[in-house]
Amino acid sequence: MNSTQQTQRPTSAELDAADPLAQQREAFYSPGAGQLTAYLDGNSLGRPLKATSAKLASFVEDAWGSRLIRGWDEQWMDEPTTVGDRIGVVTLGAAAGQVTVGDSTSVMLYKLIRAAVDAQPGRDEIVVDRDNFPTDRFIIEGIAAEKGATIKWVASNPASGVRTTDLEGLLSERTAVVVLSHVAYRSGFLADAAAITAMVKEAGALMLWDLCHSVGSVPLELDAWGVDLAVGCTYKYLNGGPGSPAFAYVNASQQDRLQQPIWGWMGADNPFGMTESYKPARGIRSFITGTPPVLAMQPLKDMVELIASVGMDAVREKSIKLSEYAVALADDMLVPLGAEIVSPRNTAERGSHITVDHPLFGEVTQSLWERGVIPDFRPPHGLRIGLSPLSTSYAEVELGVTAIRDALTELL
Repeated sequence: MNSTQQTQRPTSAELDAADPLAQQREAFYSPGAGQLTAYLDGNSLGRPLKATSAKLASFVEDAWGSRLIRGWDEQWMDEPTTVGDRIGVVTLGAAAGQVTVGDSTSVMLYKLIRAAVDAQPGRDEIVVDRDNFPTDRFIIEGIAAEKGATIKWVASNPASGVRTTDLEGLLSERTAVVVLSHVAYRSGFLADAAAITAMVKEAGALMLWDLCHSVGSVPLELDAWGVDLAVGCTYKYLNGGPGSPAFAYVNASQQDRLQQPIWGWMGADNPFGMTESYKPARGIRSFITGTPPVLAMQPLKDMVELIASVGMDAVREKSIKLSEYAVALADDMLVPLGAEIVSPRNTAERGSHITVDHPLFGEVTQSLWERGVIPDFRPPHGLRIGLSPLSTSYAEVELGVTAIRDALTELL
């Protein structure tokens, strides 16, 4: 980009001044002066809302401290599906009765993938890409070992992600389930979920999307796309906090067909009946296992309502503008130093983070963290710039990329 083009581009101050969502940043907690210069890792762990401290204190004193065990009858028994419904309506494009919250992403993946394989005798192949997040691949390897199933690996370009063409020749009458990430954790590639889901269903298989890097940053239409299953975490763009529980989406058309494999008392038809044998509850409750993490659900409820107040379309618009700005800065400051942008250039194919590669970025990231500039690093060479639309400013992006340039220059 030449100097004239750089001059014509709005400054970060101008972009922040024109940002219709700028005021939303005030809802988030920010450390004191000198502790943080730029936070570019909201795609790994979102900032807490200011309201979270007061809400948690109130929960401890009132719902827990005052109501005590009565809280289960009054509200908590329904918390997994009540919160799940709200996540579904606000962020997933999912009608009520199809989402439940609880467990970790790994456990939720195990439940749904194992249920998908068990429900389809004769279909003994699981399709997943080699560049998917390790948890997804490891869970699938374990299920394949348990069930004697075969893994069909998708060999896609990590920078461009999985496309329908990559699945040609892999789907057959033996395919049980296809597991893909909607937004790739390395490159930020945004898959065409509607087209891929239609292709998988045409083959008679079930489609499971990992939504960890898209929920809360990219509009989703799971019902409209005909998605069978989905899993996502809540500590990234839903700002639920470290270790906040995952959610599972099971399309209503599949709920009576699938039986999740980890039977626990909370997913039973009569949890307090203390029955001799297990009988699953009806509907989405059958995918619950043990006592849900009620306390850990509270922070993410506030974030879901914040998203609802502005709408996912506005969130996505801000995400696109932030990522375009980050790409332009990286082109100006980092590419001349030998870095390579490995995220899609097409905004329609990019989620809410970009990845830039350089052999020295492992050392650069460590140096940046010591200076209060927080991106994150994914081996072998990828520095990820995470752009959480409601809490990230354009000025923060500029400060961050400038610091990356300076730290890299010092090492060259």
